[in-house]
Amino acid sequence: MNTNAPTPAEVKVLANVPVTRVLALGRWTDTALPEKRAAVMPFEARETMALMLAGKIDQWFARSDGEGAVFLMNVTDADEAHALLEALPLGQAGMMTFELIPIGPLWPLGLLARDG
Repeated sequence: MNTNAPTPAEVKVLANVPVTRVLALGRWTDTALPEKRAAVMPFEARETMALMLAGKIDQWFARSDGEGAVFLMNVTDADEAHALLEALPLGQAGMMTFELIPIGPLWPLGLLARDG
């Protein structure tokens, strides 16, 4: 028997991790036709860079399936991330939506700090 197994109480405490970032998975909407996107993208790039320089976006990526963008955001609240992304030109034009996933430290690593 593994005597180092966490108790249910320890798992509950460790699993209650703080939100330290929000992962934003963007997806083009049906209205985001390529010819419409081209007119908006220069503005989108500038506004996105402004969020990065303001410290709100830590990393940004293009989805390899071509379906949109992914941002790792330096915010701790999905509502704040939503407001920031909806204010971008593609959000205002209704051309991109985001799935927002609050994330935090990998809680099982806390088991390594346990005594015993």
